Amino acid sequence: MAYETLLFDVTSGLARVTINRPDKLNALNGAVLRDLGEAAGAVARDVGIRGVILTGAGSKAFVAGADIAELTTQGPMDGKARAQAGQAIFRAFEHLNKPVIAAVNGFALGGGCELAMACHLRVASDTARFGQPEVKLGLLPGYGGTVRLPRIVGKGRALELLLTGAIIDAAEALRIGLVNRVVPAERLMDEAEALARSIMDQGPLAVRSVLEAVDAGYEMSQADALLLESTLFGLLSSTDDMREGTRAFLEKRKPAFEGH
Repeated sequence: MAYETLLFDVTSGLARVTINRPDKLNALNGAVLRDLGEAAGAVARDVGIRGVILTGAGSKAFVAGADIAELTTQGPMDGKARAQAGQAIFRAFEHLNKPVIAAVNGFALGGGCELAMACHLRVASDTARFGQPEVKLGLLPGYGGTVRLPRIVGKGRALELLLTGAIIDAAEALRIGLVNRVVPAERLMDEAEALARSIMDQGPLAVRSVLEAVDAGYEMSQADALLLESTLFGLLSSTDDMREGTRAFLEKRKPAFEGH
């Protein structure tokens, strides 16, 4: 389908979703959010897509934040509704049973940082910058920043970033665990694709189960999370992929997974 603000293409099972407002530093306005929601749904429905790279057009920004002009007129009810709508769209990417990798080029501020955190993995260019500067606007993050940032980097580091609105570079983001890898800007998309395809080479049912176990289990008690893990382990033990994977290991060859 056609998108107003996104570029969407699929090559050999890997979807690339590019926020395409470089003149606005890919800021998140209502149209971008609607398109992102549609794209998440399209990825979920397409069984041929096994991985996603999410990025921004141009070299200056992944997403520089929300479209501030749209925020100036909101009141309490539409402000809450805006936050909840954005949260649901970001959650749709986080909840996909296929790996979603943020390729962060340039600024990932406010909603951009929140969008990157909603992806399963983050690869950053050495020119990337991260931050949650909402307090400088008299606001707090509304798309999950106060929830995901402490879970990714720890409460103390998250609070410092959230309370000061500080912007950090890619090296610091890597040091505190906000990103998985930092690479030269010219290699960003190649590295993100290589990471995505290294995951896509694994058993698709196993990858889906790992994502489910981590996503759901993170909010459970340890006992319930362990029960979920053992249940998924048992279910995978009945699959053709498990039999193919174990047989290939014993036969010292690459497995040919078929997803069933």
